[in-house]
Amino acid sequence: MIFRRLSGKNLLIMVVVCLITLSTGLFSLIRQKSVKSVRNNLAPTSNIVNNYSNRSVVIGLPLRLKIPSLKIDAAVESVGLTPDQLMDVPKSLDNVGWFQLGRRPGETGSAVIAGHFGLKENRALVFDNLHKVGVGDKIYIIDDQGITITFVVREIREFEATANTTEVFSSSDALAHLNLITCQGTWDKASKSYDKRLVVFADKE
Repeated sequence: MIFRRLSGKNLLIMVVVCLITLSTGLFSLIRQKSVKSVRNNLAPTSNIVNNYSNRSVVIGLPLRLKIPSLKIDAAVESVGLTPDQLMDVPKSLDNVGWFQLGRRPGETGSAVIAGHFGLKENRALVFDNLHKVGVGDKIYIIDDQGITITFVVREIREFEATANTTEVFSSSDALAHLNLITCQGTWDKASKSYDKRLVVFADKE
């Protein structure tokens, strides 16, 4: 696993790279001849986790994420922190992971959902085509109360692997946001990581 982190209270997109030939970590049920997939880990500051976990809950838990323009319809797993205090990732390569210690989609603030990017033979992983989403595209979250919450894509941005990404986790405009994240860019054999991170910023409709 490869971790890159800034010191202090900076939020930094983290990457964990799994080169799977038989089984590794969370992907112990997968057996492939040659699989290269990427897990995205975020490192939230402790005050964000504490503030969010102590809030009064009025919004349902997210169960599914749909992006019709990309034909994405994925189950949402709730993920927390790894022992290294990084945002964990979904166990399934086809699912997305919602950071359950942060905001719920639809709450005031920035909810964060991560998905896998990489290569699994000829089958695309859940966020392989996230870069194709367009400004104005709709993202739908269906929660455990049967309510559909609609978000509209505002911005798509690439970050360097070592960039400070505080804005991914936090916002100060008293609005509800949903931020999707995955890896992007060129595979670096030396570092065994992609050199970019893709973030889609969306606002509640």
